[in-house]
Amino acid sequence: MASRGSFQTRLGYTFKDPALLELALTHPSVSHEKSESLQNNQRLEFLGDAVLQLVISAELFRQFPTRDEGTLSKARARLVNKEALAEQAIAVEIGPELVVSRGEEKSGGRERPSALADAFEAVVGAIYLDGGFTKVKKFIHTQFAEAFKSADAGRHVGNPKGELQEILQSKNAVAPEYRLLDSQGPDHDRFFECSVRHCGNELARGTGKSKKAAETDAATNAIAALQGGQGR
Repeated sequence: MASRGSFQTRLGYTFKDPALLELALTHPSVSHEKSESLQNNQRLEFLGDAVLQLVISAELFRQFPTRDEGTLSKARARLVNKEALAEQAIAVEIGPELVVSRGEEKSGGRERPSALADAFEAVVGAIYLDGGFTKVKKFIHTQFAEAFKSADAGRHVGNPKGELQEILQSKNAVAPEYRLLDSQGPDHDRFFECSVRHCGNELARGTGKSKKAAETDAATNAIAALQGGQGR
């Protein structure tokens, strides 16, 4: 098993149990290729996601004492969506450390944002198990220091499309898709209807005097529907 000393230096954390780090860096493709019940980083990814959510939520709560729940949720989504986590993984050079299958290697799996983001979450989970909450909190605060400084919890006020995208991408990397459903009327007085979809499901529809206005209305309606579904 590799010591991964330089990687641990980049993390700013040295594992007492190196096997945990090795597991965090083992891509699921290894298990699939060898058709064996080999462990991979998916369980640690699950744990790391929860730890990240807690630590980042607490820090945003502290940094933005006047922001409401919905605004804080959007700020958190910007920090922990797959794209943002992939950037964090690149910063500590996780890609070269990943243990991947031959097929995944050939297809560029080391650079795939989803794989990098998942591995970063798994590393967070591994640090939590190895060192406890205080250590993982320190790691996350260090890793996200610049992101926290630039976190603007009100950035998407007046931008429903940007707001919706961040809400959805906090769950997965798939962006919302807007479709023009109908347009009627003369050129000087057109009426447009658009829908917004995500992962094949229609979230809402909107109307407006331009395609852009209809898309914005659809995004606004989708946000209202999603927030209503979350309950209070």
